[in-house]
Amino acid sequence: MTKIIGIDDAGRGPVLGPMVLAGVLIEKNQEQEIANLGVKDSKQLSPGKREKISKTLTKYEHHIELTYPNEIDELMTSGTNLNTIEAIKTAMIINKLLQNQKEKIKIIVDCPSTNTKAWTEKLREFITKKDLADLSCEHKADENHPVVSAASILAKVRRDEEIKKIKNKINITIGSGYPSDPLTKEFLHKYGKQFVDKGIIRTQWQTWKNVQKGKGQKRLF
Repeated sequence: MTKIIGIDDAGRGPVLGPMVLAGVLIEKNQEQEIANLGVKDSKQLSPGKREKISKTLTKYEHHIELTYPNEIDELMTSGTNLNTIEAIKTAMIINKLLQNQKEKIKIIVDCPSTNTKAWTEKLREFITKKDLADLSCEHKADENHPVVSAASILAKVRRDEEIKKIKNKINITIGSGYPSDPLTKEFLHKYGKQFVDKGIIRTQWQTWKNVQKGKGQKRLF
């Protein structure tokens, strides 16, 4: 095997905006080249550093999948949990990057589930060229493999871009979109009902359900 694919997500847990997954395909001998860019788990880098590195990373073959709130809500309402949604989207990246490949490729995925074995088998179900996929799903893969760190950065930068688009479109501060963010909570309580049909809120999240029930205002305000 002379090539490696790294895959990671950004925005799995937020109540606002899309979940983003990115995959990067490199030659095995490009690992050090990627590492020399200063790639790390995207959460360990400043926004400016992430953006700078991402511009260089786009020269490598890559693919990004976005899953918007409406799609997440629809799938979860029909009984598909978030782990399975992420497995489907991860497989879409793998299928795209394997499309023109002829030899077996090492694929390293930052595993979102506590049950690595079960999630790996679920992911494998959705891969079309199973014979080419030497699959490895690991916790903290974005810290241990430069190619996964690269995917983490591309996913995070794209997620940040999507959040900026939402802010610019509605001209209201929404914070990071994470349930723990006070600015996000304030947005949901003040403007959530106004924007709930605009495709930016994950209505299946408990955070939104609590807003609907009127919970959390005392703690927030």
